[in-house]
Amino acid sequence: MFHKYLRAVGFSNIETREELQSLISRSVKEADRKSYTTVGKTGDVLYGEYHTMFADRCGLCVRGEYADDNTFRYDYYFPFLEGKGVTSEEDVCIERQLEKLSYAGVVDDYNMGIAIIFYLESIITYIKYLNTDRLPLTGTTLTLSGLSEGGTILLPIKKDEEQKRQIKHENMRKARMLAKAAEGDQEAINNLTIKDMDTMGIVQKRVMQEDLYSVVDTCFMPYGIECDLYSVIGEITSYELTKNKLTGEEIYILTLDINDMIFDVCVNKADVTGEVAEGRRFKGNIWLQGRINYPYGE
Repeated sequence: MFHKYLRAVGFSNIETREELQSLISRSVKEADRKSYTTVGKTGDVLYGEYHTMFADRCGLCVRGEYADDNTFRYDYYFPFLEGKGVTSEEDVCIERQLEKLSYAGVVDDYNMGIAIIFYLESIITYIKYLNTDRLPLTGTTLTLSGLSEGGTILLPIKKDEEQKRQIKHENMRKARMLAKAAEGDQEAINNLTIKDMDTMGIVQKRVMQEDLYSVVDTCFMPYGIECDLYSVIGEITSYELTKNKLTGEEIYILTLDINDMIFDVCVNKADVTGEVAEGRRFKGNIWLQGRINYPYGE
């Protein structure tokens, strides 16, 4: 089965199952990071996770179990991007997905005002904590990253320093109100409702005379049926251009700022419309991944 986001890490020309199987086998043999744990009701099945870098910070992860004769049987694979920094320090809730040994995470981000759902990029350490009854664990942080099939570069909305300070102050104020509302503060709930109604009225008036993307500065909203897919518009605070060492395809790694939530997104250069530059905005759909940073290491 061909993963939809393979092209994001530089594999846009995988066309046959033989090519895919060859890539998976190579990823297992040449893995840069190997992790193991035991799974199953009796804990007697050895499960492996292989991360292989095919470009700076991005590549392929292959997961599977070992048979009784010590041969590795791959279960599934997915492309990944290793994000930098810390995106959130809020508590994360992890749930196992139904069809395979994979996990989704949920974090309440008060800057965005929504619960953010992501695909857990590294699961071995989590399973080890789970097997030894050391969950829930405090003191963790979260690093988010995204993979995109393609996107468009938008010009920035012109703002002076005073406007930037006002926006930052307003975002912090809204985050505090959302935190209070989550605790049941009725006054905060009422204030947020009134604020949202006022904002909606202003936007409806402006879009009658202005382009939508000159009104909407940034955006982060669910996209499609899958719970970890999002449509985003984010300011590019920095970027780097890397190359898949196997295919030679060039990949942009963009650092986006969306309402003070900062994370990296990778996208195939061939799938980007417009010229990438700091201060401009990226608009596209992404598959959101996350890595839990444990306080005692992995």
